Amino acid sequence: MSNTFNRPIRILVAKVGLDGHDRGARIIATSLRDAGMEVIYTGLRQTPEMVVNTALQEDVDAIGISILSGAHMTVFPKIIQIMKDKQMGDVLITGGGIIPENDMQELKKMGVGELFPPGTTTKDIVQYITDWVHQHRNF
Repeated sequence: MSNTFNRPIRILVAKVGLDGHDRGARIIATSLRDAGMEVIYTGLRQTPEMVVNTALQEDVDAIGISILSGAHMTVFPKIIQIMKDKQMGDVLITGGGIIPENDMQELKKMGVGELFPPGTTTKDIVQYITDWVHQHRNF
């Protein structure tokens, strides 16, 4: 799924904390790349600060966090705060993993975009990111 902008959508995919399972993140990263996006995959054991700093340096349109550790109510708010501090309000923060529905709703109220549970199709994720970037980013 290509876009009509003068450059591909740039997305950073990251695993934050001690969560050592990255198969899903790698599948998502590959799917996003295959859809024409430029993907920066940070690998395992990133801190929120590392994620935001890399996103800033790489001039990404979106950050995708894969989280299976149960630390989502700590990780996402910390990333959002750092993004605000660095004036990155026009960058999408999204993600997926094992996140209870009630927590998903709370995170969305804080400013997190769509969160994708296991079983979500990669097509749906690609479409969401593409649509969001088209609506919110100036190229």
